[in-house]
Amino acid sequence: MNKREAIFPAARHALYDAHGYSAAIRSGDLLFVSGQVGSRDDGSPEPDYAAQVERAFQNLKAVLDAAGATLDDVVDVTSFHTDPERQFEPFMAVKNRHFNTKPYPNWTAVGVNWLAGFDFEIKVIARIPATH
Repeated sequence: MNKREAIFPAARHALYDAHGYSAAIRSGDLLFVSGQVGSRDDGSPEPDYAAQVERAFQNLKAVLDAAGATLDDVVDVTSFHTDPERQFEPFMAVKNRHFNTKPYPNWTAVGVNWLAGFDFEIKVIARIPATH
């Protein structure tokens, strides 16, 4: 039986400690990444929506990197949006820059009414390459 292992990026942001959760959990060759938001290092939200989404992707990439994975290793994506109809176009512009190679991971988008002061969150499951 594989034990779970907590993964944190090198530049650990304040929200992990403030809310008591791990950035990701590795179990075998699977990586379950907690929802990443567009937070600055102090945990505050990036005010511009597109910049917040971009920062969330950068935070996600940092967590994946800490586990030896990349966006190419992501198999499942769930994104959370506080105003999906208004946010869809700017979100897709950022998403399409980061997930730009077929086959794309599967994706579920969910409209929510609260994300602790944020407007976007992304969580993923990735398979960690065997070389790591």
